[in-house]
Amino acid sequence: MINIKDLTVLYGEYVAVDGLNLSVSEGELFAFLGPNGAGKTTTIKALTGLLGPDEGSISVGGHDMGTEPLEAKSIMGYVPDVAVFYDKLTSIEFMRFIGDLYAIDRSVLNDNTVHLFEKFDLNSFAHSPIEELSHGTRQRLAIAAALVHDPKVFVIDEPMVGLDPLHARAVKEELRARSDQGVTVLMSTHLLNVAEELADRIGIIDEGKLVALGTLNELREGENSAALEEIFLRLFDDKGPESS
Repeated sequence: MINIKDLTVLYGEYVAVDGLNLSVSEGELFAFLGPNGAGKTTTIKALTGLLGPDEGSISVGGHDMGTEPLEAKSIMGYVPDVAVFYDKLTSIEFMRFIGDLYAIDRSVLNDNTVHLFEKFDLNSFAHSPIEELSHGTRQRLAIAAALVHDPKVFVIDEPMVGLDPLHARAVKEELRARSDQGVTVLMSTHLLNVAEELADRIGIIDEGKLVALGTLNELREGENSAALEEIFLRLFDDKGPESS
């Protein structure tokens, strides 16, 4: 469903993503891990069409992001690490705005909004201006808006930002349910326990290259520890802390 081939993205002379190859299958929940500055967000921006690759190609659902960007984006939902809104709109107005962008039938939009507002505890904020919402509530609204058109591919950068344990559980349940229904989910996270709990497969990136890829059991092979945290830290034991 997601195919990234020989992806290279440059910022001037700096190589942010270096010949990355990655495929994520239909219905797979894939966790993308790596230290700060490793290339996760840059890869996601290229995947969602916000950045053009300097080399390589990306296809989503069989649609090339370079030649068929509208077709690729129409089947995708995306939540960035910092979501952007029209702050003067209320939550329900924002959902209707997103529905109009995707030309969703109004009855389908209403049904989906009801489900998502209930799931993410947004009903009491339906008529509140977005500028008045807390960070965690805005994050839940961003996820709801990205799912309202029932995307076949869902990409989310740091899904648990600002969420308390109760709302984090609701998001995890929805991601797992969507994946079980055949939606391809790619999430980038620093929370290794979330990746360990949810992911069908895990990819670890550093300096723009995949340094590990597989199921949790495959990543455990040859390691004395069963904990993803220890596997992750061993990959970077010889490196100093990365800057943001």
